[in-house]
Amino acid sequence: MSTSEGGAYHHGDLRRSLIAAAHDLLRSGGVEAVTLREAARLAGVSHNAPYRHFPSREALLAALAVEGFRGLRRALDEAAGGAEPPGRLTALGRAYLRFAEADRATFRLMFGGVLEIASHPDLAAAAADAFGTLRSVVAEQAPPPAAEREALRAWGLVHGLAHLVADRQIDAARAEACLL
Repeated sequence: MSTSEGGAYHHGDLRRSLIAAAHDLLRSGGVEAVTLREAARLAGVSHNAPYRHFPSREALLAALAVEGFRGLRRALDEAAGGAEPPGRLTALGRAYLRFAEADRATFRLMFGGVLEIASHPDLAAAAADAFGTLRSVVAEQAPPPAAEREALRAWGLVHGLAHLVADRQIDAARAEACLL
């Protein structure tokens, strides 16, 4: 939390607190609800404090998306590690769908075109890392020239289903049935 030592204001981990506050805003009101001022208010700091870590609202949104991709990668890695090779690709698909269902707002931020990924190197790296898990699993079953194409095909299928889940057009169980 915050303390005052000798008149200086200190916040334990302001960046992390602002990201957590922004995530709460994202979940409750969507991308439109996320502002630096409102994140500062929720984090209990001055409205200027976020600028120490985020030069703009877009930078804060990018940080949220980075956290989302890291969470997705953890879910995919866990799914891959918990399945035998023939079932790994299906396990990744299920994990992807569950991620989209569990945190619809973050999923939409990550993939909704709000952010220009190339403008945020950390975001580009986090997205590539998440895709790397899929690419590795596909490479176990496909030769190198075809692995990239097959990884994109698998991603395209699951990503389309995940959008239907995130948009509440179908539930995750119905989407998972398409993976078999």
